[in-house]
Amino acid sequence: CSSDLIMKDLNGWINEGQIMMAQREKKIKRAKSWKFDTVATHGLYDLQQALSSHSGSIMEPVYMSPAQAYSDCNEMEAALSYQIPTWCYSRIANPSTYFLEETIALLETYGSDIIASGLATSSGMSAIKTATDPFLVKDDKLPPPNIVSCAKVYGGTFQQFWIRRYQEQGIEVRWICDPGNLDEWLSKIDNGTRFVYGEFPSNPSLTIFDIESVAELAHSFSIPLIVDSTCATPAITRPLLFGADIVVHSASKAISSSGTSIAGLIVARKNIISKIGPDEMKADFASWAKLWPFRDNGPSIHPMAAIMTLNDMRSLRMMVDKMSQSALQIAEYLHNHPKIENVSYPGLPSFPQKKLADKYMHLVDSDRSAFGYMMLAEIKEQNPGESINTRNFYDGLDMIWRATDLGRVKTIATLNSISTHQQQGEEGRSLAGINPNAIRISVGIEHPDDIIADLEKGFSKI
Repeated sequence: CSSDLIMKDLNGWINEGQIMMAQREKKIKRAKSWKFDTVATHGLYDLQQALSSHSGSIMEPVYMSPAQAYSDCNEMEAALSYQIPTWCYSRIANPSTYFLEETIALLETYGSDIIASGLATSSGMSAIKTATDPFLVKDDKLPPPNIVSCAKVYGGTFQQFWIRRYQEQGIEVRWICDPGNLDEWLSKIDNGTRFVYGEFPSNPSLTIFDIESVAELAHSFSIPLIVDSTCATPAITRPLLFGADIVVHSASKAISSSGTSIAGLIVARKNIISKIGPDEMKADFASWAKLWPFRDNGPSIHPMAAIMTLNDMRSLRMMVDKMSQSALQIAEYLHNHPKIENVSYPGLPSFPQKKLADKYMHLVDSDRSAFGYMMLAEIKEQNPGESINTRNFYDGLDMIWRATDLGRVKTIATLNSISTHQQQGEEGRSLAGINPNAIRISVGIEHPDDIIADLEKGFSKI
Protein backbone atom coordinates (compact mmCIF):
# COMPACT_ATOMS: atom_id res chain seq x y z
CA CYS A 1 0.00 0.00 0.00
CA SER A 2 1.21 3.50 -0.80
CA SER A 3 0.95 6.17 1.90
CA ASP A 4 0.82 8.86 -0.83
CA LEU A 5 -2.72 7.86 -1.85
CA ILE A 6 -6.05 8.31 -0.11
CA MET A 7 -6.73 4.89 1.32
CA LYS A 8 -9.84 3.12 2.56
CA ASP A 9 -10.24 -0.07 4.48
CA LEU A 10 -11.79 -3.08 2.73
CA ASN A 11 -15.32 -2.20 3.83
CA GLY A 12 -14.83 1.35 2.58
CA TRP A 13 -14.09 0.10 -0.92
CA ILE A 14 -16.99 -2.34 -0.81
CA ASN A 15 -19.34 0.49 0.19
CA GLU A 16 -18.05 2.60 -2.68
CA GLY A 17 -18.68 -0.31 -5.03
CA GLN A 18 -22.26 -0.55 -3.81
CA ILE A 19 -22.75 3.16 -4.54
CA MET A 20 -21.40 2.62 -8.05
CA MET A 21 -23.80 -0.27 -8.64
CA ALA A 22 -26.75 1.78 -7.37
CA GLN A 23 -25.82 4.57 -9.80
CA ARG A 24 -25.66 2.02 -12.63
CA GLU A 25 -29.14 0.76 -11.78
CA LYS A 26 -30.45 4.32 -12.07
CA LYS A 27 -28.82 4.65 -15.49
CA ILE A 28 -30.40 1.40 -16.65
CA LYS A 29 -33.81 2.61 -15.51
CA ARG A 30 -33.31 5.88 -17.39
CA ALA A 31 -32.19 4.10 -20.56
CA LYS A 32 -35.22 1.80 -20.38
CA SER A 33 -37.41 4.86 -21.01
CA TRP A 34 -35.62 5.82 -24.24
CA LYS A 35 -36.35 4.84 -27.83
CA PHE A 36 -34.19 2.22 -29.57
CA ASP A 37 -32.02 4.68 -31.52
CA THR A 38 -31.33 6.71 -28.38
CA VAL A 39 -30.28 3.61 -26.46
CA ALA A 40 -28.01 2.55 -29.33
CA THR A 41 -26.44 6.02 -29.41
CA HIS A 42 -25.83 6.54 -25.69
CA GLY A 43 -25.99 3.22 -23.83
CA LEU A 44 -25.10 3.92 -20.20
CA TYR A 45 -22.22 6.28 -20.99
CA ASP A 46 -23.16 9.82 -19.94
CA LEU A 47 -21.75 13.21 -18.99
CA GLN A 48 -21.32 12.26 -15.34
CA GLN A 49 -19.20 9.26 -16.25
CA ALA A 50 -17.25 11.20 -18.85
CA LEU A 51 -16.34 13.97 -16.42
CA SER A 52 -15.50 11.66 -13.52
CA SER A 53 -13.46 9.06 -15.37
CA HIS A 54 -12.77 9.97 -18.98
CA SER A 55 -11.64 13.61 -19.14
CA GLY A 56 -14.98 14.74 -20.56
CA SER A 57 -14.78 12.67 -23.74
CA ILE A 58 -18.15 12.79 -25.55
CA MET A 59 -17.46 9.47 -27.26
CA GLU A 60 -16.58 6.31 -25.35
CA PRO A 61 -12.78 6.05 -25.11
CA VAL A 62 -10.67 3.11 -26.24
CA TYR A 63 -8.75 1.63 -23.29
CA MET A 64 -5.72 -0.02 -24.86
CA SER A 65 -4.02 -0.81 -21.56
CA PRO A 66 -4.19 -4.48 -20.53
CA ALA A 67 -4.48 -3.79 -16.80
CA GLN A 68 -6.04 -1.50 -14.20
CA ALA A 69 -4.08 0.11 -11.36
CA TYR A 70 -5.46 0.31 -7.81
CA SER A 71 -5.25 2.97 -5.16
CA ASP A 72 -4.21 0.59 -2.40
CA CYS A 73 -4.11 -3.05 -1.41
CA ASN A 74 -7.65 -2.92 0.00
CA GLU A 75 -9.09 -1.78 -3.32
CA MET A 76 -7.15 -4.52 -5.10
CA GLU A 77 -8.43 -7.14 -2.65
CA ALA A 78 -12.03 -5.99 -3.04
CA ALA A 79 -11.68 -5.89 -6.83
CA LEU A 80 -10.00 -9.25 -7.32
CA SER A 81 -12.50 -10.95 -5.04
CA TYR A 82 -15.26 -9.41 -7.24
CA GLN A 83 -16.77 -7.38 -4.41
CA ILE A 84 -16.61 -4.09 -6.33
CA PRO A 85 -16.88 -3.20 -10.05
CA THR A 86 -13.49 -3.62 -11.69
CA TRP A 87 -11.84 -4.42 -14.97
CA CYS A 88 -8.47 -5.46 -13.48
CA TYR A 89 -7.18 -7.18 -16.67
CA SER A 90 -8.43 -6.95 -20.25
CA ARG A 91 -8.57 -10.73 -20.65
CA ILE A 92 -11.47 -10.55 -18.19
CA ALA A 93 -12.93 -7.09 -18.79
CA ASN A 94 -12.13 -3.62 -20.05
CA PRO A 95 -14.02 -0.31 -19.89
CA SER A 96 -14.33 -0.24 -23.69
CA THR A 97 -15.92 -3.68 -23.76
CA TYR A 98 -18.28 -2.69 -20.94
CA PHE A 99 -19.66 0.14 -23.11
CA LEU A 100 -20.53 -2.38 -25.83
CA GLU A 101 -21.89 -5.02 -23.44
CA GLU A 102 -24.15 -2.61 -21.60
CA THR A 103 -25.62 -1.27 -24.83
CA ILE A 104 -26.35 -4.63 -26.48
CA ALA A 105 -28.04 -5.85 -23.28
CA LEU A 106 -30.34 -2.82 -23.37
CA LEU A 107 -31.11 -3.29 -27.07
CA GLU A 108 -31.90 -7.00 -26.73
CA THR A 109 -34.38 -6.26 -23.93
CA TYR A 110 -35.82 -3.12 -25.54
CA GLY A 111 -39.58 -2.83 -25.19
CA SER A 112 -39.73 -4.95 -22.04
CA ASP A 113 -38.95 -4.86 -18.34
CA ILE A 114 -36.48 -7.76 -18.75
CA ILE A 115 -33.08 -7.14 -17.18
CA ALA A 116 -30.14 -8.79 -18.90
CA SER A 117 -26.37 -8.71 -18.97
CA GLY A 118 -24.05 -8.70 -21.97
CA LEU A 119 -20.67 -10.24 -22.72
CA ALA A 120 -18.46 -9.36 -25.68
CA THR A 121 -16.15 -11.99 -27.18
CA SER A 122 -13.47 -12.16 -29.84
CA SER A 123 -15.81 -13.71 -32.46
CA GLY A 124 -19.24 -15.17 -32.99
CA MET A 125 -17.83 -18.68 -32.66
CA SER A 126 -16.27 -17.86 -29.30
CA ALA A 127 -19.64 -16.42 -28.23
CA ILE A 128 -21.33 -19.74 -29.06
CA LYS A 129 -18.70 -21.73 -27.19
CA THR A 130 -18.82 -19.42 -24.16
CA ALA A 131 -22.63 -19.56 -24.11
CA THR A 132 -22.86 -23.36 -24.35
CA ASP A 133 -19.81 -24.72 -22.46
CA PRO A 134 -21.22 -24.17 -18.95
CA PHE A 135 -24.20 -26.44 -19.66
CA LEU A 136 -22.05 -29.37 -20.78
CA VAL A 137 -20.04 -29.89 -17.60
CA LYS A 138 -19.90 -33.25 -15.85
CA ASP A 139 -22.81 -33.92 -13.50
CA ASP A 140 -23.20 -37.45 -12.14
CA LYS A 141 -26.77 -36.74 -11.05
CA LEU A 142 -27.85 -36.42 -14.69
CA PRO A 143 -27.76 -38.72 -17.74
CA PRO A 144 -24.96 -38.23 -20.29
CA PRO A 145 -25.36 -34.80 -21.92
CA ASN A 146 -26.86 -34.17 -25.33
CA ILE A 147 -27.51 -31.08 -27.45
CA VAL A 148 -30.72 -30.49 -29.39
CA SER A 149 -30.15 -28.03 -32.24
CA CYS A 150 -31.59 -26.95 -35.56
CA ALA A 151 -29.68 -28.65 -38.36
CA LYS A 152 -30.03 -25.53 -40.47
CA VAL A 153 -27.23 -23.51 -38.89
CA TYR A 154 -24.09 -21.70 -39.99
CA GLY A 155 -21.33 -24.08 -41.10
CA GLY A 156 -19.02 -23.06 -38.25
CA THR A 157 -21.73 -23.81 -35.71
CA PHE A 158 -22.33 -27.21 -37.31
CA GLN A 159 -18.61 -27.96 -37.07
CA GLN A 160 -18.38 -26.82 -33.43
CA PHE A 161 -21.29 -29.04 -32.41
CA TRP A 162 -20.68 -32.05 -34.65
CA ILE A 163 -16.86 -32.24 -34.74
CA ARG A 164 -15.70 -30.55 -31.53
CA ARG A 165 -18.56 -31.63 -29.27
CA TYR A 166 -19.68 -34.98 -30.67
CA GLN A 167 -16.74 -36.55 -32.49
CA GLU A 168 -14.03 -35.25 -30.15
CA GLN A 169 -15.87 -35.08 -26.80
CA GLY A 170 -18.60 -37.67 -27.23
CA ILE A 171 -21.47 -35.26 -26.53
CA GLU A 172 -24.45 -36.40 -28.57
CA VAL A 173 -25.95 -33.87 -30.99
CA ARG A 174 -29.56 -34.33 -32.04
CA TRP A 175 -30.41 -32.39 -35.17
CA ILE A 176 -33.84 -30.87 -35.82
CA CYS A 177 -34.46 -31.17 -39.57
CA ASP A 178 -37.81 -29.34 -39.59
CA PRO A 179 -37.58 -26.51 -37.03
CA GLY A 180 -41.20 -25.58 -37.67
CA ASN A 181 -42.37 -28.96 -36.38
CA LEU A 182 -42.78 -28.71 -32.60
CA ASP A 183 -43.32 -32.48 -32.35
CA GLU A 184 -39.83 -33.06 -33.73
CA TRP A 185 -38.36 -30.83 -31.03
CA LEU A 186 -40.31 -32.74 -28.40
CA SER A 187 -39.15 -36.10 -29.75
CA LYS A 188 -35.47 -35.14 -29.43
CA ILE A 189 -35.45 -33.58 -25.93
CA ASP A 190 -35.03 -35.80 -22.87
CA ASN A 191 -33.55 -35.65 -19.35
CA GLY A 192 -30.02 -35.63 -20.77
CA THR A 193 -30.58 -32.56 -22.93
CA ARG A 194 -28.61 -29.62 -21.54
CA PHE A 195 -29.83 -26.85 -23.85
CA VAL A 196 -31.85 -26.24 -27.01
CA TYR A 197 -30.30 -24.20 -29.80
CA GLY A 198 -31.54 -22.51 -32.96
CA GLU A 199 -30.77 -19.74 -35.43
CA PHE A 200 -33.38 -17.10 -36.21
CA PRO A 201 -33.29 -16.86 -39.15
CA SER A 202 -30.81 -19.55 -40.13
CA ASN A 203 -27.71 -18.84 -42.19
CA PRO A 204 -28.05 -19.23 -45.13
CA SER A 205 -31.38 -21.06 -45.66
CA LEU A 206 -33.43 -18.39 -43.78
CA THR A 207 -35.37 -21.07 -41.88
CA ILE A 208 -37.12 -19.81 -38.73
CA PHE A 209 -38.87 -21.44 -35.79
CA ASP A 210 -41.49 -20.53 -33.23
CA ILE A 211 -39.28 -19.07 -30.50
CA GLU A 212 -42.09 -18.78 -27.99
CA SER A 213 -43.26 -22.38 -28.34
CA VAL A 214 -39.76 -23.87 -28.35
CA ALA A 215 -38.84 -21.80 -25.27
CA GLU A 216 -41.88 -23.13 -23.43
CA LEU A 217 -40.95 -26.68 -24.44
CA ALA A 218 -37.33 -26.25 -23.31
CA HIS A 219 -38.43 -24.78 -19.98
CA SER A 220 -40.77 -27.72 -19.37
CA PHE A 221 -37.56 -29.82 -19.28
CA SER A 222 -35.79 -27.19 -17.10
CA ILE A 223 -33.29 -26.32 -19.82
CA PRO A 224 -32.51 -23.02 -21.57
CA LEU A 225 -33.22 -21.96 -25.14
CA ILE A 226 -30.20 -20.35 -26.82
CA VAL A 227 -30.87 -18.38 -30.00
CA ASP A 228 -28.36 -17.14 -32.55
CA SER A 229 -30.02 -13.94 -33.77
CA THR A 230 -27.14 -12.70 -35.91
CA CYS A 231 -29.18 -12.42 -39.10
CA ALA A 232 -32.09 -10.60 -37.44
CA THR A 233 -30.34 -8.28 -34.96
CA PRO A 234 -32.31 -6.65 -32.13
CA ALA A 235 -33.59 -4.10 -34.65
CA ILE A 236 -35.90 -6.83 -36.03
CA THR A 237 -36.26 -9.66 -33.49
CA ARG A 238 -35.47 -9.79 -29.79
CA PRO A 239 -35.72 -13.46 -28.73
CA LEU A 240 -35.55 -12.73 -24.99
CA LEU A 241 -38.95 -11.06 -25.25
CA PHE A 242 -40.40 -14.38 -26.44
CA GLY A 243 -38.91 -16.56 -23.71
CA ALA A 244 -35.38 -17.32 -24.92
CA ASP A 245 -32.77 -17.38 -22.14
CA ILE A 246 -29.60 -16.49 -24.04
CA VAL A 247 -28.99 -14.72 -27.35
CA VAL A 248 -25.71 -14.91 -29.26
CA HIS A 249 -24.49 -12.81 -32.18
CA SER A 250 -21.68 -12.82 -34.61
CA ALA A 251 -21.41 -9.05 -34.23
CA SER A 252 -18.96 -9.10 -37.14
CA LYS A 253 -22.07 -9.07 -39.34
CA ALA A 254 -24.85 -6.43 -39.44
CA ILE A 255 -24.12 -5.09 -35.95
CA SER A 256 -20.64 -4.17 -37.20
CA SER A 257 -21.75 -3.48 -40.75
CA SER A 258 -18.77 -1.40 -41.85
CA GLY A 259 -16.74 -4.60 -41.88
CA THR A 260 -13.79 -3.51 -39.75
CA SER A 261 -14.12 -5.82 -36.74
CA ILE A 262 -14.50 -9.44 -35.70
CA ALA A 263 -16.70 -9.64 -32.61
CA GLY A 264 -19.15 -11.86 -30.76
CA LEU A 265 -21.87 -10.95 -28.29
CA ILE A 266 -23.84 -12.82 -25.65
CA VAL A 267 -26.92 -11.44 -23.90
CA ALA A 268 -28.53 -13.46 -21.12
CA ARG A 269 -31.63 -12.61 -19.14
CA LYS A 270 -31.34 -12.67 -15.37
CA ASN A 271 -32.49 -15.95 -13.75
CA ILE A 272 -32.21 -18.26 -16.74
CA ILE A 273 -33.79 -21.72 -16.68
CA SER A 274 -31.24 -24.51 -16.20
CA LYS A 275 -31.03 -27.79 -14.31
CA ILE A 276 -27.26 -27.56 -14.19
CA GLY A 277 -24.80 -25.01 -12.83
CA PRO A 278 -24.47 -22.96 -9.64
CA ASP A 279 -27.15 -20.53 -8.51
CA GLU A 280 -24.85 -17.61 -9.38
CA MET A 281 -24.69 -18.80 -12.98
CA LYS A 282 -28.46 -18.99 -13.31
CA ALA A 283 -28.99 -15.62 -11.61
CA ASP A 284 -26.72 -13.66 -13.98
CA PHE A 285 -25.25 -15.93 -16.65
CA ALA A 286 -23.31 -13.35 -18.69
CA SER A 287 -21.67 -11.73 -15.66
CA TRP A 288 -20.87 -15.12 -14.13
CA ALA A 289 -19.36 -16.33 -17.40
CA LYS A 290 -17.19 -13.21 -17.63
CA LEU A 291 -15.80 -13.59 -14.11
CA TRP A 292 -15.15 -17.34 -14.21
CA PRO A 293 -14.95 -19.50 -17.39
CA PHE A 294 -14.36 -16.52 -19.67
CA ARG A 295 -11.54 -15.37 -17.39
CA ASP A 296 -9.91 -18.80 -17.58
CA ASN A 297 -10.43 -19.46 -21.31
CA GLY A 298 -9.57 -15.96 -22.53
CA PRO A 299 -11.80 -15.36 -25.61
CA SER A 300 -11.71 -11.61 -25.01
CA ILE A 301 -12.42 -8.98 -27.65
CA HIS A 302 -9.84 -6.29 -28.39
CA PRO A 303 -10.89 -2.89 -26.96
CA MET A 304 -10.55 -1.22 -30.36
CA ALA A 305 -12.85 -3.82 -31.95
CA ALA A 306 -15.35 -3.25 -29.13
CA ILE A 307 -15.54 0.49 -29.76
CA MET A 308 -15.66 0.11 -33.55
CA THR A 309 -18.52 -2.37 -33.15
CA LEU A 310 -20.29 0.01 -30.78
CA ASN A 311 -19.93 2.89 -33.24
CA ASP A 312 -21.55 0.83 -36.01
CA MET A 313 -24.31 -0.33 -33.70
CA ARG A 314 -25.51 3.23 -33.08
CA SER A 315 -27.16 3.33 -36.54
CA LEU A 316 -28.31 -0.32 -36.52
CA ARG A 317 -32.06 0.27 -36.82
CA MET A 318 -31.76 2.78 -39.65
CA MET A 319 -29.36 0.60 -41.61
CA VAL A 320 -31.32 -2.62 -41.15
CA ASP A 321 -34.42 -0.76 -42.31
CA LYS A 322 -32.72 0.36 -45.53
CA MET A 323 -31.19 -3.07 -46.17
CA SER A 324 -34.48 -4.87 -45.50
CA GLN A 325 -36.46 -2.66 -47.86
CA SER A 326 -33.92 -3.20 -50.62
CA ALA A 327 -33.72 -6.95 -49.92
CA LEU A 328 -37.49 -7.34 -50.32
CA GLN A 329 -37.37 -5.57 -53.67
CA ILE A 330 -34.49 -7.75 -54.86
CA ALA A 331 -36.13 -10.95 -53.57
CA GLU A 332 -39.28 -10.10 -55.54
CA TYR A 333 -37.17 -9.46 -58.65
CA LEU A 334 -35.37 -12.81 -58.29
CA HIS A 335 -38.58 -14.69 -57.49
CA ASN A 336 -40.01 -13.62 -60.87
CA HIS A 337 -36.82 -14.22 -62.87
CA PRO A 338 -37.01 -17.08 -65.43
CA LYS A 339 -33.50 -18.31 -64.57
CA ILE A 340 -34.27 -18.70 -60.87
CA GLU A 341 -35.62 -21.96 -59.45
CA ASN A 342 -36.42 -20.78 -55.93
CA VAL A 343 -35.87 -17.86 -53.55
CA SER A 344 -35.97 -18.20 -49.78
CA TYR A 345 -36.74 -14.88 -48.12
CA PRO A 346 -39.11 -14.36 -45.16
CA GLY A 347 -40.80 -11.36 -46.80
CA LEU A 348 -42.07 -13.29 -49.83
CA PRO A 349 -45.63 -14.71 -49.77
CA SER A 350 -44.12 -17.99 -50.99
CA PHE A 351 -41.93 -18.34 -47.88
CA PRO A 352 -43.09 -21.55 -46.13
CA GLN A 353 -43.02 -19.99 -42.65
CA LYS A 354 -44.46 -16.61 -43.62
CA LYS A 355 -46.90 -16.53 -40.67
CA LEU A 356 -44.03 -17.00 -38.21
CA ALA A 357 -42.00 -14.34 -40.01
CA ASP A 358 -44.92 -11.92 -39.69
CA LYS A 359 -45.17 -12.72 -35.98
CA TYR A 360 -41.50 -12.23 -35.07
CA MET A 361 -39.90 -9.92 -37.65
CA HIS A 362 -40.74 -6.23 -37.26
CA LEU A 363 -38.67 -3.08 -37.52
CA VAL A 364 -38.41 -1.80 -33.97
CA ASP A 365 -40.18 1.50 -33.22
CA SER A 366 -42.25 1.31 -36.40
CA ASP A 367 -45.45 -0.25 -37.71
CA ARG A 368 -43.62 -2.03 -40.53
CA SER A 369 -42.39 -5.57 -40.94
CA ALA A 370 -38.71 -6.04 -41.74
CA PHE A 371 -37.41 -9.36 -42.96
CA GLY A 372 -33.69 -8.75 -43.00
CA TYR A 373 -30.98 -8.29 -45.56
CA MET A 374 -30.24 -11.90 -46.54
CA MET A 375 -31.78 -14.34 -49.01
CA LEU A 376 -30.94 -17.67 -50.61
CA ALA A 377 -31.50 -17.95 -54.37
CA GLU A 378 -31.23 -21.19 -56.34
CA ILE A 379 -30.25 -20.95 -60.01
CA LYS A 380 -31.95 -23.19 -62.57
CA GLU A 381 -29.61 -25.95 -63.77
CA GLN A 382 -30.07 -28.37 -66.65
CA ASN A 383 -29.51 -31.34 -64.37
CA PRO A 384 -30.11 -31.76 -60.60
CA GLY A 385 -26.99 -31.49 -58.49
CA GLU A 386 -25.10 -29.40 -61.05
CA SER A 387 -23.73 -25.92 -60.49
CA ILE A 388 -22.58 -24.93 -64.00
CA ASN A 389 -25.07 -22.10 -64.47
CA THR A 390 -24.70 -21.10 -60.84
CA ARG A 391 -20.94 -20.69 -61.13
CA ASN A 392 -21.22 -18.80 -64.43
CA PHE A 393 -23.76 -16.45 -62.87
CA TYR A 394 -21.58 -15.98 -59.81
CA ASP A 395 -18.42 -15.22 -61.77
CA GLY A 396 -20.37 -12.78 -63.94
CA LEU A 397 -21.09 -10.43 -61.05
CA ASP A 398 -19.18 -7.17 -61.17
CA MET A 399 -20.17 -4.72 -58.41
CA ILE A 400 -21.41 -7.39 -55.99
CA TRP A 401 -18.55 -8.88 -54.00
CA ARG A 402 -17.73 -12.59 -54.14
CA ALA A 403 -16.91 -13.40 -50.50
CA THR A 404 -18.14 -15.35 -47.46
CA ASP A 405 -19.16 -12.28 -45.49
CA LEU A 406 -22.66 -10.97 -44.80
CA GLY A 407 -24.47 -8.08 -43.12
CA ARG A 408 -22.24 -5.51 -44.75
CA VAL A 409 -22.99 -2.06 -46.13
CA LYS A 410 -21.79 -3.60 -49.42
CA THR A 411 -23.76 -6.35 -51.17
CA ILE A 412 -22.02 -9.72 -51.05
CA ALA A 413 -22.81 -13.04 -52.72
CA THR A 414 -21.64 -16.42 -51.45
CA LEU A 415 -21.61 -19.95 -52.85
CA ASN A 416 -22.14 -21.67 -49.50
CA SER A 417 -21.70 -25.26 -50.72
CA ILE A 418 -18.05 -24.57 -51.59
CA SER A 419 -17.29 -22.14 -48.76
CA THR A 420 -19.09 -21.73 -45.43
CA HIS A 421 -20.58 -25.26 -45.50
CA GLN A 422 -17.89 -27.07 -47.48
CA GLN A 423 -16.23 -28.91 -44.61
CA GLN A 424 -19.40 -30.45 -43.19
CA GLY A 425 -19.74 -32.69 -46.23
CA GLU A 426 -22.64 -33.60 -48.48
CA GLU A 427 -24.72 -35.14 -45.70
CA GLY A 428 -24.27 -32.11 -43.48
CA ARG A 429 -25.13 -29.74 -46.34
CA SER A 430 -28.25 -31.78 -47.02
CA LEU A 431 -29.29 -31.40 -43.38
CA ALA A 432 -28.73 -27.65 -43.66
CA GLY A 433 -30.61 -27.39 -46.96
CA ILE A 434 -27.60 -26.16 -48.94
CA ASN A 435 -27.65 -27.25 -52.59
CA PRO A 436 -24.85 -26.72 -55.17
CA ASN A 437 -27.02 -24.22 -57.08
CA ALA A 438 -27.69 -22.03 -54.03
CA ILE A 439 -26.31 -18.51 -53.69
CA ARG A 440 -26.64 -16.47 -50.52
CA ILE A 441 -27.08 -12.77 -51.22
CA SER A 442 -26.51 -10.27 -48.42
CA VAL A 443 -27.97 -6.96 -49.53
CA GLY A 444 -26.13 -3.77 -48.61
CA ILE A 445 -27.11 -0.11 -48.66
CA GLU A 446 -26.47 0.54 -52.36
CA HIS A 447 -29.43 1.64 -54.47
CA PRO A 448 -31.46 -1.50 -55.28
CA ASP A 449 -31.56 -0.60 -58.99
CA ASP A 450 -27.77 -0.88 -59.13
CA ILE A 451 -27.82 -4.23 -57.32
CA ILE A 452 -30.42 -5.58 -59.76
CA ALA A 453 -28.41 -4.28 -62.72
CA ASP A 454 -25.39 -6.21 -61.48
CA LEU A 455 -27.44 -9.37 -60.97
CA GLU A 456 -28.50 -9.05 -64.61
CA LYS A 457 -24.84 -9.09 -65.56
CA GLY A 458 -24.55 -12.43 -63.81
CA PHE A 459 -27.66 -13.81 -65.55
CA SER A 460 -26.24 -12.75 -68.93
CA LYS A 461 -23.45 -15.31 -68.46
CA ILE A 462 -25.90 -18.24 -68.29
